[in-house]
Amino acid sequence: MELAMTVKNDKLVGDFWGGLAAMLVALPSAIAFGVTIYAAIGPAYAGLGALAGILGATALGLVAPALGGTNRLITAPCAPAAAVLSAFAIELVRQDVDPLFIVLMLTALGLVAGVIQLLLGFMGIGSLIKYIPFPVVSGYLTGVGLIIIGSQIPKFLGLPGGTPWWKAVISPDLWQWESIVIGATTALVMVFAPLVTRVVPAAILGLLAGVLTYFGLAAMDESLLVIEGNKLIIGPLGGTAASMLHAITGRWQEIGELKLSQIGSLLGTAFTLAVLLSIDTLKTAVVLDALTRSRHDSNRELVAQGLGNVASACVGGMPGAGQMGATLVNLASGGQTRVSGVIEGVLSLVAFLALGTFIAWIPVGALAGILMIVGFRMIDRHSVHLLGSPWTVLDFIVIVAVVAVAVGYSLIAASGVGIALAMFLFIREQLSSTVIRRKMDGGTRFSKRVRLRQDMAVLEKQGHQSVILELQGGLFFGTKDQLYTALEPELGKRKYILLDMRRVQSVDVTAVHLLQQIRDSLIEREAFLIFSSLSHTLPNGRNIAEFFDQMELTTMTEHVKVFGQLDDAVEWVEDQILGQGDGAGEAPGLAALELKDLELFKAHKDETLIDLEAAMERRTLVKDEKVYSFGDPGNELYLIRKGAIRITLPSTVEEGGHHSLTYGRGDFFGGMAFLSQMTRLNDATALDDTELYVLQREQFEVLREEHKRLACTLVEELAKVLAMRLRYADKELMAMQE
Repeated sequence: MELAMTVKNDKLVGDFWGGLAAMLVALPSAIAFGVTIYAAIGPAYAGLGALAGILGATALGLVAPALGGTNRLITAPCAPAAAVLSAFAIELVRQDVDPLFIVLMLTALGLVAGVIQLLLGFMGIGSLIKYIPFPVVSGYLTGVGLIIIGSQIPKFLGLPGGTPWWKAVISPDLWQWESIVIGATTALVMVFAPLVTRVVPAAILGLLAGVLTYFGLAAMDESLLVIEGNKLIIGPLGGTAASMLHAITGRWQEIGELKLSQIGSLLGTAFTLAVLLSIDTLKTAVVLDALTRSRHDSNRELVAQGLGNVASACVGGMPGAGQMGATLVNLASGGQTRVSGVIEGVLSLVAFLALGTFIAWIPVGALAGILMIVGFRMIDRHSVHLLGSPWTVLDFIVIVAVVAVAVGYSLIAASGVGIALAMFLFIREQLSSTVIRRKMDGGTRFSKRVRLRQDMAVLEKQGHQSVILELQGGLFFGTKDQLYTALEPELGKRKYILLDMRRVQSVDVTAVHLLQQIRDSLIEREAFLIFSSLSHTLPNGRNIAEFFDQMELTTMTEHVKVFGQLDDAVEWVEDQILGQGDGAGEAPGLAALELKDLELFKAHKDETLIDLEAAMERRTLVKDEKVYSFGDPGNELYLIRKGAIRITLPSTVEEGGHHSLTYGRGDFFGGMAFLSQMTRLNDATALDDTELYVLQREQFEVLREEHKRLACTLVEELAKVLAMRLRYADKELMAMQE
């Protein structure tokens, strides 16, 4: 009990320090993001923006970690939210929308985005968002980074909010050198601070450097010490508990007065925002999983993030997501559980109430410097390496396209382009990969049924009647032509076309229609289309066998055969070929063979086999009776008079063991262990009622002493057959490697 309490207390201490460190990272960024958004409405709204950032950090920190399932994850206002909301605000300003209504619409946008996240989580979409291709995500993040940098350039240069970045750059006469000095100092300290110390977060050191620089300049210019009308600082927040409560209750009333049509107009932007926030969160969660050897629940996390954003909107805060920087700082500072995230939210509120006056004096240029560094770090500079290979050039083009649309038009349009390009990348990947894993002539791929020497000769000679195609990947409209190109040359010269479906991942109606055409073409020639491994469920949940039956591909004709395993299909084809050749397949009711009738001794005179037969035991087995088991001594040689024997290898995966070989009437088995005098490495079981000749090792030793020539003949014949089997096995292996 005492030990449990100690462990719990240790976790709580770690969570406190982790939450504190995370707050020191998240809060300055949240203020900067809020100012970025609301300053677009007008300089007078910068303070409201800072308040929105603080309230967002508080609400998200309290709600999301409490309901989410990812330990150590810190949720706070983030760069994608700042980019989308600031662009949204700028567009409304251009339309001469009333500033107060813009504030209300920004709040509603965060609320709708949170609701969409909730729906995505409840619908199980969280697991799908993670599979958005890297080039699309890279383009999103790079676009967001460039948008943030562009929005901060005017603030960095000291120009009024709403000034386009390009106009700010080409108007040096409007620059305010004080803002530039403050922003540059902040950015430099933020970049180089980690080289000196990692105890205090770089964002905090950069912000302190910016504040100190501002007051250093104020010592030379007393006008900077005036808070009213000072465009270089955030300005008053109204940071009291009473004012905060008034703002919250007022915001609830305002949201309730919104019309459905007004909310509906936000859906496109809100969906884009929800997707970006979800990607940002899940990307952070995946990194956290790798560092902590854990596994997060994507859908539960989306629900928690959605509720957090709904709560943030209800109190007038800005939306956010799981933050990479703050999360890693929390982890490095000792954070253990979700409590660390809650502590971060509580401390954000405490900091606001206790330091509201100080926050008002934070220079806008310092926040701009922080955000420009954040935006720069979001740019995927390593993607340039994709140009180094022709195989990845298209991926780079996708990144550039998403970035261009995001920067040149809007993030909403970029989301549509990203989804379209994601589909394009998938189709491209499918088209670039072959659906034909292996193609083998029937004369080089044999079944596990061990055939007699003359039968193998027939199969080698007539094996060209069949061809085996092992298919893989997706069979859909994009790979239809590839599949037809592989099958078309075989239609006129093969009687048996075997398609192994074991590695197929998807099948669509177009592919089935092609297979129907191939089936009809084979029927006209009295040929056969044969499938194996149909009875498995695809990743999309569809059962191939049921789908083929539904489309009437495998029904209504005897010229289409379906087998559970490829080996079963190959064995059936071999039986058909042997039925047309010299060798005939086994039939029920056949009499047991005598020793002289076995292939092993057909070349020998009857009188030479009298002594050998006398040394042998006749043994009868019923169906499913074991001949020997793994580990038994190899002191017996078995010759099959009637029936069949199945050889299996021990397996933990396949019930009954892995099927290795099948021996039939007239053949022998157990020769390797018998000659080498080693233990059995497999199991032998009677497939049917079976009769055997059994030669004991002791009897063979007697035979070798009394009839040396006969014993040598036996060993020689055994060796010949075993060498023949090895020859065919080598031939098959070589064919599979081609």
